[in-house]
Amino acid sequence: MKRYILICLAAMILTGTCFAGASPGSPTSETPTDSAADAVVTVGPIENLNAESAILVDLASGTVLYEEDADLVLPPASITKIMTLLLVIEAVERGELAYTDIVTVGEHACSMGGAQIFLEPGEQMTVEELFKAVSIASANDAAVALAEHVSGSEMAFVARMNTRAQELGMTNTVFKNACGLDADGHVTTARDIARMSVELCKHEKAFVYSTTWIDSVRNGEFELVNTNKLVRTYQGITGLKTGSTGKAKCCLSATAERNGIALCAVVMGCETGKIRFESAAALLDYGFATFERIDLVGDTSLPEVPIGFGEVDRIGAEFSGGGSVLIERGKSAEISREIHWYESPKAPICKGDPLGTLIVRYGENELGRVEIVAAADVRRLSIGMVFARLLASFRWF
Repeated sequence: MKRYILICLAAMILTGTCFAGASPGSPTSETPTDSAADAVVTVGPIENLNAESAILVDLASGTVLYEEDADLVLPPASITKIMTLLLVIEAVERGELAYTDIVTVGEHACSMGGAQIFLEPGEQMTVEELFKAVSIASANDAAVALAEHVSGSEMAFVARMNTRAQELGMTNTVFKNACGLDADGHVTTARDIARMSVELCKHEKAFVYSTTWIDSVRNGEFELVNTNKLVRTYQGITGLKTGSTGKAKCCLSATAERNGIALCAVVMGCETGKIRFESAAALLDYGFATFERIDLVGDTSLPEVPIGFGEVDRIGAEFSGGGSVLIERGKSAEISREIHWYESPKAPICKGDPLGTLIVRYGENELGRVEIVAAADVRRLSIGMVFARLLASFRWF
């Protein structure tokens, strides 16, 4: 009879009908819902902000920190070149071209007006030189030369620009050219510019020339002067791109970093270049004065997690990744963190298997989530170990 009981108990353990582990703390089998949208923290009006449209975002997360008419559809002028530079960088990273490649300039690229380096048909420059001319001096002819080299023609490149814009969620953007000269239907919004600026800034190459004040091409024969005057006047400036045409007026996507906080301020439709730089600086000043960065995990500690049917009864848990977000200064006490455990885990378990999620909230707004995973492997109990444990549990044997 005792032998029969042992056999039954062993079968129940191995088929998962008993001894299920309980989750630690106050467990729940709830599967967390998708992350809530980031909240916009808007106070205003901001002094010295004089633009038809403006937005301020956290470069690390894309979170909107301030906006005024950010979805107003306007011509972007040379801010267009943010997408041009992004596609060039991505093409290099895919191995489709190299910065050392020689570009033979065509007549169409040479026909561009506005800011230029006065390319001649048949002139040859490297991708690197043209990239530098676009980044520093906003050269229209260099931008189109790059576009033709990447895609065969400017219009084929523009099609790629529009496809990439849709992939980035730039729903109010239509590109008609690669350089930003005024064209019917060539439009975007401050919000969409911020989205492509965030994407460009994921690449270190974007910053190679963005803070260079003066450089040159053609072996030093042609001087390049940065069109972004904040490079000389604003503490922590890192970029990014100016724009100015008759229809667009003066625009700017300005990026800066201080004390671990990286921001992007976009202003469109400013009456003068001076107002453009003052407005972008005012947005950046507001961001650095108003927000601080906090770690999502903070000082959250994790208990060991009970395991069913494992060679050990508990397993260590750890956070997979982490990250940080911006919140208003002095509001860290309003941050709450709660752990949602998944259904009680059962062996076998592999290191890195999901166990739960840490959800971080600021008031009613969700700031982010961090996955909790197993810190080690746990093998399932063998039949021999089951019987050994059963025998040990019956002291009268």
